[in-house]
Amino acid sequence: MSAIGGRRANDETGRAQEVMYEAWDQTNPRARVALAHKALTISPLCADAYVLLAEEEAKSVEEALEYYRKGVEAGVQVLGPKGFKEYAAHFWGVLETRPYMRARAGLAATLNALGEVDAAISNYRDMLRLNPNDNQGIRYELASCLMKSGDTEALKKLLKQYDEDGSALWLYTQALVAFRENQADNKTEELVKKALSANSHVPAALAGRKKVKSSTSGYITMGGEDEAAHYVQEWGFDWLTTPGAVDWLTKVAAEMASTPTQRRSVH
Repeated sequence: MSAIGGRRANDETGRAQEVMYEAWDQTNPRARVALAHKALTISPLCADAYVLLAEEEAKSVEEALEYYRKGVEAGVQVLGPKGFKEYAAHFWGVLETRPYMRARAGLAATLNALGEVDAAISNYRDMLRLNPNDNQGIRYELASCLMKSGDTEALKKLLKQYDEDGSALWLYTQALVAFRENQADNKTEELVKKALSANSHVPAALAGRKKVKSSTSGYITMGGEDEAAHYVQEWGFDWLTTPGAVDWLTKVAAEMASTPTQRRSVH
């Protein structure tokens, strides 16, 4: 590589980052961890090395949190005030910012896992400020945190900010929030219609009428059963703890499936 993140490949951070690319290519976890430590001996500012150690060497959530904190601090030093000012609003589009963003995503997720939801929200919001294009899917994590914290107004604002998102997760969550606010009305049912178009398996999966299998590859099939399984895992609790929501959703889904526009014509 001639350059990593805008730096010359022969500087310490660049050479350490090259070692991390080598680490990610390894199939043996011990080899990956060893290479991460090697990267840190080359440069203690290699944020991705801390990320890997948090994911594969940490023996506790607290230890992982410390690794992620070190990764974020390293990323801050590498980018400097100039980098944050210059790259703001299009982070991730610049390779140099990605190790920092990976570390910060891990930090926020770990804070959330430890019950520090407000701190997680603060991190996720700042990440979206730095990169509103949201290549990492941070909005999904933030939406979940906002629901957990009970900040409906902030969740509605976030859903509207990414209103063009046509994923099942976003559309079904829009429908849930609308149901909580307005109960069943025509506008809310239109949201369900859009959600069903994205993934028709979710209502039955939420109601426990259909067993859907999770992805085993780490990839989600848009519109597939594995996507429905992922949604139920992430948002099922919120649906099930909203009185009448699942019954309403399955009823609307059944009605839409039986309409002439939804039925398959037989000739």
